[in-house]
Amino acid sequence: MSRSLPSSSLVSLMYIIYGLHAFSAISGLLSPALIITTFLTGWPSILAVLLSYYKRFSAQGTYLESHFAFVIQTFWLAFMWLVISGILIVTVIGAILGFAILLIVGVWLLYRLLKGMSYLIDEKPIPNY
Repeated sequence: MSRSLPSSSLVSLMYIIYGLHAFSAISGLLSPALIITTFLTGWPSILAVLLSYYKRFSAQGTYLESHFAFVIQTFWLAFMWLVISGILIVTVIGAILGFAILLIVGVWLLYRLLKGMSYLIDEKPIPNY
């Protein structure tokens, strides 16, 4: 399938979006908050996901199309796991499992951000996101 090349401003925006998400995730590592909670509630990630929704249609037909979908999907999957772990944490029996999920999803978030940035640097779409 032939794909067109995205504009340089759209590529720059994608770097900014990954950077905003990475800033939130790293803030979670450097603070008492967990990676996942900082990723989902930090203003940089919220701004990044809003920008992703706003500009994703501009990337149609380019390798960036998968990147926009990838960061949006990552945000909402992390949100889903945050809700599930939150429900488990408020129960005495599920608290340990809830905290374990938060830690695992935090590592998963870092992996996804690094994976996405890697493909962006290589100017490739993200396969099977």
